[in-house]
Amino acid sequence: MFDYEKRLNELSRQQVLCVGDVMLDRYVYGEVARVSPEAPTVVLAARREEIAPGGAGNVVLNLMGLGARSVLVGVIGGDETGRALAGSFANSGGLIDARLVVDSTRPTTMKVRFVSEHYSTHLLRADWEDARALDREREDEILARALDALSACGALVLSDYGKGVLTKRVIDELIAAARKLKKPVVVDPKGNDYRIYRGASMITPNRAELSRAVRREVLTAEEVVAAAAEIAESADVAAILVTRSEEGMTLIARGAAPVHIPAYPVKVRDVSGAGDTVVATVAAMLAIGAEIEAAARAANAAAAAAVGKRGAAAASFSEIRAFLLPPALRAHEEKIALDPDLLDERLDEWRRAGLRIGFTNGCFDLLHPGHLKVLKEARGFCDRLVVGLNSDASARRLKGPERPIQDEIARAHMLAALEAVDLVVIFAEDTPLELIGRVRPQVLVKGGDYKRDDVVGREIVEAAGGEVVLVELLPDTSTTRLVERSRHKV
Repeated sequence: MFDYEKRLNELSRQQVLCVGDVMLDRYVYGEVARVSPEAPTVVLAARREEIAPGGAGNVVLNLMGLGARSVLVGVIGGDETGRALAGSFANSGGLIDARLVVDSTRPTTMKVRFVSEHYSTHLLRADWEDARALDREREDEILARALDALSACGALVLSDYGKGVLTKRVIDELIAAARKLKKPVVVDPKGNDYRIYRGASMITPNRAELSRAVRREVLTAEEVVAAAAEIAESADVAAILVTRSEEGMTLIARGAAPVHIPAYPVKVRDVSGAGDTVVATVAAMLAIGAEIEAAARAANAAAAAAVGKRGAAAASFSEIRAFLLPPALRAHEEKIALDPDLLDERLDEWRRAGLRIGFTNGCFDLLHPGHLKVLKEARGFCDRLVVGLNSDASARRLKGPERPIQDEIARAHMLAALEAVDLVVIFAEDTPLELIGRVRPQVLVKGGDYKRDDVVGREIVEAAGGEVVLVELLPDTSTTRLVERSRHKV
């Protein structure tokens, strides 16, 4: 059995190369209140919009969610959309190295979705794209950047959305180079002829894509196994992982019995981007040396986490771990809020009960008596205490490249084990301002080294009638001082 408890921590030490079609996903949200007088269609009163990387860009976001580093190679146009897409990777905390080729002869691929927020319904999608195959010069640039990065990466992902980047030449040369270096190759396929991915380690079609590839309808588990085995043989691929929505996944590895992996019972909110989540997780797991079945089971857990969120959301290391580990190993993890929607449900439950909610935050890298004093006193000012915990990436930005000493999962577990703490929430931003706005605590607690006016979130809390409390600190008990003392002793 694969030791998920021990091995998942290795994901943060891996780097994956992702080559493929990058795009910008833009979401326009609003309300539908009338029908257009100009045509038989509804009018969306636009209220807000969001943008996010899609395609291969979403794959690397999923890798970042797992804590793994990545190198992204793809093509953008010489336009404002391309600049926005390239800029979106700049805030990854160094986890995404985007090496994008600019092709001024084509637009950056963009998908715009118009969504009714009231009904949670996609009304229309508009695409900007040019799916021509790359010319020889652009192929050379893609290959040069990808091959330069390959040796330092633990796995290769080919994210094929049929937008022209993954030509036969690019695919052939990258798979050949990866096989020579003994790097696993995971393919998110497009089209109907999977023989173009000959020599890959794994292909990850969904059931509909598999049906098109074998040119017949594939419905039952037996039909899935037969079709996947046929593809594996004809394409000379080591394994096929077929995603089957609410029926889970089926893994067909050549020379081994098929494995049916049941889906987790989760409330499905949005399946957008779930395929990117699967391919990213499989690649990261293979990069740490996991067997194919262990990688597939981790991908199944990641998909369950991703479809429980709205939009093309990434699954986090914490969420995958929560699905994979048995309940006995994670009894106190119910105090760790991994899903924002679940956080809201817990807060609503407390508010309905008339409980006073408190909040404090920090990195909590090495728990010491000073931390315990603040947390104990904070709990005394409220009925339920929510602790905001800096993610590893935000802790590095605040404390320096050698911090945190312990990863976010270890720190969350330590906090959750304390009686004074009722809920732990990991946040990725440098400050907890957004989280405080979501929690809306009646009391905000910080250490006495802060001045009241400098406490992040003070305005939000006081505007709602809450209060800010400063707790006197124990002298000489900071984590930084503890680290310095340990170094002097060594």
